[in-house]
Amino acid sequence: MNKKADINVLKAKAREIRKEIITMVYRANSGHVGGSLGATDIVVALYYHIMKHDATNPMWAQRDRFILSKGHCTPVIYAALADCNYFPAEDLKTFRRPGTHLQGHPFQPKTPGIEASTGTLGLGISTGAGMALGAKIKNERHYYYILCGDGEIQEGQVWEAAMFANKYKLDNVIAFVDRNYLQTDGNSEKVMPLDPLKPKWESFGWHVQEIDGNDFAEIINAVDEAKRATGKPSMIIARTVKGKGVSFMENEASWHGTPPKKVEYEKAIKELDDGV
Repeated sequence: MNKKADINVLKAKAREIRKEIITMVYRANSGHVGGSLGATDIVVALYYHIMKHDATNPMWAQRDRFILSKGHCTPVIYAALADCNYFPAEDLKTFRRPGTHLQGHPFQPKTPGIEASTGTLGLGISTGAGMALGAKIKNERHYYYILCGDGEIQEGQVWEAAMFANKYKLDNVIAFVDRNYLQTDGNSEKVMPLDPLKPKWESFGWHVQEIDGNDFAEIINAVDEAKRATGKPSMIIARTVKGKGVSFMENEASWHGTPPKKVEYEKAIKELDDGV
C-alpha cells in the first residue's frame, strides 16, 4: 500500500486513537501513555489494513491474532478494539477501574478481541510462539502478530521463545520490537544494552528487518516482506518515538507510566487536534 490517500486515512485514525489513549489514562489517573502513543502506528496499520479479523465474530477461526507482549501498553489495544466495535466505546471510561474487563494488563477471558493474557514481560512472545505451533500442527493458515517492547526483550524468556520459533520454522509469526530505546528506568542501552539488535535476532534464525515504526508505508511493506520469508519467523525492529504525537511527551522516559495532569491533558489533546 503506497497510495497517499490511504496513508492519510491511517494517519487520521492514529490521531484519534492517540486522543483516546490520552483520555483513558487521564480519566483513570493511571496507565502507560508513552509506549502506547509510540506503538499506535503499528497497531493501527495491523487492525485497519493488514490483519484479517471480524469484530462481529471475535472467535472466527481464520482470523489473524495480535498479542500485546508488552502488556502494560493496554491503552493502545483497548482504544483500537473499541473503535473496531469489539466492545462499546463507553467501556473505555472504566479503564483500570475495579471489576472492569479493561484492566491495566490484557486479560483474555474477559475482553473481546484480546488473544492472550500478558503483562509478565516475555510472556506474550512465548505464548504466541506456542499458539503458532499449534496452528501449524492443525494446518491453519493465519498469522500471529506479536508486539514486544525493547525493555522487555532483556528477559531471557524472550530468547527461549526465539529459539523455539526458529526450531519449528514458525513462519506464521511476525513479531515487532517497539524500539524506542526507553524503558521505565531510562535508556535501554544504559539499563542493559541490546545493540546491535538486528544480528542478535538473525543469529537466532529469524528473518529480520529494521524500519521506522511510525511510518505506515514502511510498516506495511515490512509485513509484506515478512510474509514472503517462508520457513522462518520474522522480527521487525520498529524504531519508534516514545510519546509520539505529543511534543512534550516525545522521547521522555518520565512519561513511561505517568498520567497527565489536567493542563497537560488539554495541551496534548489540542496538539493532536491540530495535527502538530
